[in-house]
Amino acid sequence: MTTFDALGLDARLVQATDALGYKNPTPIQEQAIPVLLSGTKDLVGLAQTGTGKTAAFGLPLLHLVEEKQRHPQALVVCPTRELCLQIVTELEGFKKFLPQMYVAAVYGGASIGQQIRELKRGVQIVVATPGRLIDLIERKAINLEEIKYVVLDEADEMLNMGFKDDIEFILQNTPNREATWLFSATMPPEIKRVSKRYMKEPFEITVGKVNTANKNIDHQYYVTSAQHRYQALKRLIDFNPGIYGIIFTRTKADAQEIAEKLTREGYDIDALHGDLTQQQRDKVMGEFREKTLQLLIATDVAARGIDVKDITHVINYELPDDVEVYTHRSGRTGRAGNTGICMSIVHVRETGKMRQIQSIVQAPFHKLEIPSGKDVCRKQFYHFMDKLLQTDISHGDYETYVPMLEEKFADMTKEEVLKRVAAMEFDRFLKYYENAEDLNVRPDARRERTLDRGQDRGRFERNGDRNARRDTRGREFGGGGDYARLFVNLGTKDGFYKASFLQFILDMSDLRKDVLGRIDMKEMNSWIEIDKRAAQQMIRAIDGKNYKGRRIRMNDADSRR
Repeated sequence: MTTFDALGLDARLVQATDALGYKNPTPIQEQAIPVLLSGTKDLVGLAQTGTGKTAAFGLPLLHLVEEKQRHPQALVVCPTRELCLQIVTELEGFKKFLPQMYVAAVYGGASIGQQIRELKRGVQIVVATPGRLIDLIERKAINLEEIKYVVLDEADEMLNMGFKDDIEFILQNTPNREATWLFSATMPPEIKRVSKRYMKEPFEITVGKVNTANKNIDHQYYVTSAQHRYQALKRLIDFNPGIYGIIFTRTKADAQEIAEKLTREGYDIDALHGDLTQQQRDKVMGEFREKTLQLLIATDVAARGIDVKDITHVINYELPDDVEVYTHRSGRTGRAGNTGICMSIVHVRETGKMRQIQSIVQAPFHKLEIPSGKDVCRKQFYHFMDKLLQTDISHGDYETYVPMLEEKFADMTKEEVLKRVAAMEFDRFLKYYENAEDLNVRPDARRERTLDRGQDRGRFERNGDRNARRDTRGREFGGGGDYARLFVNLGTKDGFYKASFLQFILDMSDLRKDVLGRIDMKEMNSWIEIDKRAAQQMIRAIDGKNYKGRRIRMNDADSRR
């Protein structure tokens, strides 16, 4: 088995990996580090999150940069503040025995003055989010002329978040770089275009199959009706009493609403979405990392870059529109060799999309029954009994109180005592599930067989998403609904893909996806079909706002004509 020592790293870096308890490199580290140590080779590394990518590029950077030269020599660009801080934390551990090596974190939501002062003191490696880095470049507060190595980490997520122009601007402002290293979980066409334009014959490493999910993840889905989605979510949480996980929703309105409902019902949960200030976001993430919160509910945009250890479950409250988003969501669990579970709550009309995801992810998906009320109660009882049996009583002076307890319960049988203990713990819980209804939707046997075999994809492509193929003016759309058509001056040139654009307009307007029809995106602008009753709410929320310094114009396309 390969060791870090055998990869050709500086002895002080090997000493640091030993001190951190890392004995053997992961597959991406084993393949990438020897290539990157040359310092002159461009590289594209494709691997899922949680496979050790930070060490794969971080150790070579620390090996290559000159300790004695106190100016930026290496630049790591990543999508979010959380990932930026995580990378810096890992690099700090790796440079433990390199006392003259300095790393700076540059990100939004923190004092730019403090970050400028840190850069002026002299650092060799800068880890940055795109927006704050560009701000520093334009202020001439950072000099990238002597940057030799540029790393784009989670490149696909940065592109999904609309940072395409930012990435190109950064690469154009590092003209003397000797190597560009791009790490990504997936390989969309935009990644290929960036690598073709800015990299020279990059060495490609793929760990696992591109766009496939982590094989340590058990993919499960549950079919229910739209009106039972929340009850199904609650039941799945209750059926997994040891759960520590993330629930994904499409919009911030859904995230906030579900978090408030579950909090009122006694669950340790909070929401993470775009309306939170950085201070509120840090508070929520701190509580989740410390496991004060058992569950975090988040939108895809808000969850970018979250890296929390030991997440047991990911729950898709709604399926994402983009298969790559599903891969990112599920990749939050099953990390670093651990196993995890990704559960999806699926409306009966979404089973076609589930088949499509399964065929692209190339992992087995298991259709399971939503547990009955009795099943949930039984599972909770077993969990409670296990906790009772495993309770540590070695650190208290309980012997002092045993005679008092024996006297108090002398007239009660053991069975009566246990019943009372159970009633204290489960009274409200049992009443809720006493007459719980069956939440499962059961398709006919023929469709069930074709789904399990994954052979019904063609029918889905012809019929399952029929609404998207109807007349663009909204006629006959969604079963005869009354739709308006909106114009907006945002398009693919603004760095949007259809999925990220959809998420953007829903987050801005606090509307649900079911009010939307077809979205037609062009380079400079887009047209959106929307239920007439929701059209004005979207216009009021978006028209006149700013996006990357440009004023957004949105209006009724028909009245505009």
